[in-house]
Amino acid sequence: MAQAFTFRAFGAETRSPTLEEIKERNLGRRAAIFYGVAALVSLVGLVDAIYLTVEHLSGNTLRCTIITGCSEVLSSPYASVKGMPLAGLGAIAYFTVFSAATLAAFGYKGAGKFVMFVAALMFLFTLWLIYLQAFVIKAFCQFCLLSALVTTVMTVLIFLARRHERASIQD
Repeated sequence: MAQAFTFRAFGAETRSPTLEEIKERNLGRRAAIFYGVAALVSLVGLVDAIYLTVEHLSGNTLRCTIITGCSEVLSSPYASVKGMPLAGLGAIAYFTVFSAATLAAFGYKGAGKFVMFVAALMFLFTLWLIYLQAFVIKAFCQFCLLSALVTTVMTVLIFLARRHERASIQD
């Protein structure tokens, strides 16, 4: 175990951090960085989901520019839940992740666990939606695939943040 050095000058005493304390701080900083990047990534998903919600509510038909199939996916019975566009629920979920990841980045207790839970639910739901596109609707929507990519990246970042966060607590 590394020793800390104590400095005394002008009646004040200062102690240098030990190697363990430095390592703990670095792991905590890494977790904060991962949470911060996850919050930024969630904003991409939020913009995508808001765009799809506005287009759905205004009755506009979306045209895919990269792949074909947007209109089939977005006009399917799976595109809304009890009259609310599924993208609207996605916007709420992305905003929740943005808020919780930001709080976790600033060290609020419980925010890391909460954002991991929400991201895991979003990831599982994304897998279900990709299954529906591939095997039930048999068409893909580029905006939905962007959302799936964002959710996957966001979930990985939050998982890494939680891992670093727990490592800094255990040491």
